Amino acid sequence: MAKRKTLAAIADEAGVSMPTVSKVLHGRSDVSADTRERVGRLLRQYGYPPPGRGHRPPGGGQIEFVINELDNPWAAELIRGAEAALRPEGVGLVVSAVHKDEVQAERWGRALRERGSMGAILVLSELSAAREADLRENGIPFVIVQPSTDARADAPSVGSTNWHGAYAATRHLAGLGHRRVAALMGPAHRHSPRTRLHGYRAALQDAGLPFDPDLVRHGTYDRGPARSLMHELLDLPQPPTAVFAGNDLQALGVYRALRERKLSVPDDVSVVGFDDLPFTQWITPELTTVRQPLDEMAAVAARMVVRLARGEQPESVNLELPTTLVVRESTGPASVTPPSR
Repeated sequence: MAKRKTLAAIADEAGVSMPTVSKVLHGRSDVSADTRERVGRLLRQYGYPPPGRGHRPPGGGQIEFVINELDNPWAAELIRGAEAALRPEGVGLVVSAVHKDEVQAERWGRALRERGSMGAILVLSELSAAREADLRENGIPFVIVQPSTDARADAPSVGSTNWHGAYAATRHLAGLGHRRVAALMGPAHRHSPRTRLHGYRAALQDAGLPFDPDLVRHGTYDRGPARSLMHELLDLPQPPTAVFAGNDLQALGVYRALRERKLSVPDDVSVVGFDDLPFTQWITPELTTVRQPLDEMAAVAARMVVRLARGEQPESVNLELPTTLVVRESTGPASVTPPSR
C-alpha cells in the first residue's frame, strides 16, 4: 500500500475537485461511474476505507464534538443539543476535550482520521492554522460553534447575536435608572467579547450615558476571576450600581464579591448574565440574563456537518441565532445611595 496522501492530493492526481473526492469517499451516487471508479481506486491505493464505509453518510457513522473543557455547564447544553439533532439520523457523537493544548489537538486530529468520522463540530477558543489545514486536506467537514474570530465564508460557523444580546442587557439596566453600568467581558482578543462590548457601548450611547473605560474589565469566563474583577470595580471612587457580566459563571463571581462586601442584589447592585444556563433559575435571587440558544446552536451545527458530509452545501455558511433578554429577580431600580466601598 502506498503512503497515505491527503484528499487534496488525491483530488489533484485524479483531476477532480475536493468536493468530488468527498462525494466518492462518502458513498454519494451523484458522481459519474468513470470518476467514481478512478477516485475510488486512488482512495484504496492510498489506504482509505472503501467508499461509504469509513466516512459513512447518515444512517450510520459518527461526528466528533471537540471542546476545550468539559467542566462547564455551557458544554453540557451544547452536547445535549448536538446529540438530540443527530439521534434521528442514526449518527453517533464522539466527545473530546483538548484542554486548549495544541499537542492534545494534534492527537485528536490523528484519532479522528483513524476513526473515520464523518465530520467535526468545533467549540474551541482558537482553531490553529495547522489543525484547520489538517481537516481540509483530509476532506473532513467541520463547523465552528461561536467562532473566536470574525466569520469567514470558507469556515462554516454557528453563533448568536452577541451584539443584540449585550445591547438589550445594557438598555434594560439603563432603563431602570442605572447610570454607572459596568461590563465584565471575556478575553479582549476574541470575537464574542469584542462584539458584546460594542453592543454595550451602543446601548450606553442610545441611553445618553457616557462610556467610562474604568467600568470595563476583561478576564476569563469563570467565577474566580470575575469575583476579583468585581472587587476592583467596587473599589472605584464611583463604583457601579449595575453589572453586565459576559456569561452566567461570571455573574456567579459577581454575586460572591457582592456578598463578601455585604451588598445586596438587586437592592445595592443589579446584575445581568449571558447564556441562561439552567442554574440561573436556582440561585437567589434568580438571575436576569441573556438567553443564548446553546442547544439549538449545537443542533444546527450538527445538521450542517451532516449536510457537508453528504456533499451538500448548507443554505447559509455563517449563521447567528437570536438572543433574548430574560428578566428575573437580579435587576431592579438604581439605588439612591451608591454601593459603599
